[in-house]
Amino acid sequence: MASLSFALTRFSGLSAKTTLSSSSSDFDHSSRRNFLPPTKVGLKISSSSSAATDSEPDLSVTVNGLKMPNPFVIGSGPPGTNYTVMKRAFDEGWGGVIAKTVSLDASKVINVTPRYARLKTGSNGSAKTDVIGWQNIELISDRPLETMLKEFKQLKQEYPDRILIASIMEEYSKTGWEELIDRVEQTGVDALEINFSCPHGMPERRMGAAVGQDCALLEEVCGWINAKATVPVWAKMTPNITDITEPARVSLKSGCEGISAINTIMSVMGIDLKTLHPEPCVEGYSTPGGYSYKAVRPIALAKVMNIAQMMKSEFGEKDCSLSGIGGVETGYDAAEFILLGSNTVQVCTGVMVHGYGHVKTLCAELQDFMRQHNFSSIEEFRGHSLQYFTTHTDLVRRQKEAIEQRKAERRGLKSDKDWTGDGFVKETESMVSN
Repeated sequence: MASLSFALTRFSGLSAKTTLSSSSSDFDHSSRRNFLPPTKVGLKISSSSSAATDSEPDLSVTVNGLKMPNPFVIGSGPPGTNYTVMKRAFDEGWGGVIAKTVSLDASKVINVTPRYARLKTGSNGSAKTDVIGWQNIELISDRPLETMLKEFKQLKQEYPDRILIASIMEEYSKTGWEELIDRVEQTGVDALEINFSCPHGMPERRMGAAVGQDCALLEEVCGWINAKATVPVWAKMTPNITDITEPARVSLKSGCEGISAINTIMSVMGIDLKTLHPEPCVEGYSTPGGYSYKAVRPIALAKVMNIAQMMKSEFGEKDCSLSGIGGVETGYDAAEFILLGSNTVQVCTGVMVHGYGHVKTLCAELQDFMRQHNFSSIEEFRGHSLQYFTTHTDLVRRQKEAIEQRKAERRGLKSDKDWTGDGFVKETESMVSN
């Protein structure tokens, strides 16, 4: 069965860490990537070595040396905004937590309320309908960095075997990025996710999507980050770009271990037809924001598929991790992302809608899917469906050949030796012309 086997290595310089203090990490120092700066610890991605029982498929994964009990990760946002909620996520059984994005100077981050708006299946103004889309104009963490760092450290002390990933974003400043990385890593976090993709807020400071949409700028900033970081680095991609594989490729070539995709889609949620004001409405005004939840899943799947195909063809032997994001509400949704090559699957809006305990449902549904197909581990089916994507020209060729084959079969038996007793009547009919 086809699957992607993602493995990646980094190397340690004189000042870089060569081990992680957490028992959740398992590094392989034996191999090298020739395009990486020689400043990082050796890393490896693999499926769990523990065998699944006959009745319960094994959901555990190991990504960039980080061991998780399942592939479900809290996506950066409100569900990871402070110690209390991140602790709750660990207690409920999430495979990992990515905290809300932090930067050096939180005083510049000023949020407004309301900052969310929902898209419903009914007509404009209808109340009793299903929510299918969610928009936010929320910025990164507005809490002081020192406060967040203390909470990261406390979480790692209390949950040393659980995976905590810091999401970071900074202005266009090499020293600023270096300081932020150094301070965050001192808390003991297991990895960094770099927010190159927030679609709203502070673009004038060359932050978020302003970097992710400019490959030259992205390459430069990735170089700064990967020369400093000593833990795995994931680059979070914006979907608000013509070809998402371009920034993903730049990030990987610049030393990042993994890609997270996608962040929210730039959107205008709608206009209230009673007030004629846009939503979410703040003192009568609004601003475009990030669109998420289950209505974006088809778009997210396409972007993930594009990235996975690029990674497989261009980084095949080196291999890199992929964290799928976008509209995951069920374990079956997660299975689709994994079938397209994702090592992990992030959930953010889904937690805001269903709560932290929803991870139990996600795990149960993913295991149900695996039992249906006799998969015992995530690695057995990861990337399996990539082989079924092709060009439209190839689809036309395939269908033409299939039609010709069916016509040939309808023309009857090729030789007298092909006659059978059981199918004699049908075989006779197959050679009748009218």
